[in-house]
Amino acid sequence: MNDTLTIATSGQGLYEVTTEVTAVVDRAAVDDGLCTVFIRHTSASLTIQENADPSARRDLAAWLNRLVPENDPDFTHTSEGPDDMPSHIKAALTSTSLAIPIVRRSLALGTWQGIYVWEHRCQPHQRKLVIHVSS
Repeated sequence: MNDTLTIATSGQGLYEVTTEVTAVVDRAAVDDGLCTVFIRHTSASLTIQENADPSARRDLAAWLNRLVPENDPDFTHTSEGPDDMPSHIKAALTSTSLAIPIVRRSLALGTWQGIYVWEHRCQPHQRKLVIHVSS
């Protein structure tokens, strides 16, 4: 089974999509299998991260922004603004797809794990996720 989700972002940050992905898995009614999540963009990414304490996500985002700062004078790909090239680098350093086992009709995530779209651009976007569930 395949499905596409559209996730609205309001700027840089991590947006939890666990509930939306879980709903796709529920509709697929697969007892044991694999859920693949793929983001169809080059300036946003996916991650599985702690969903209990938001400070962990804030610290992670702040660290990545320090690692890949905006306004680097060596960047030439800047036609969409100072966050253009940094967003591509951040997406390259992180993940564009995730594979999550399905065990007894549920995503086999740990207690504190959530699925996140990691928006690297400053402006709002509509991000497309392709969800594939197989047995």
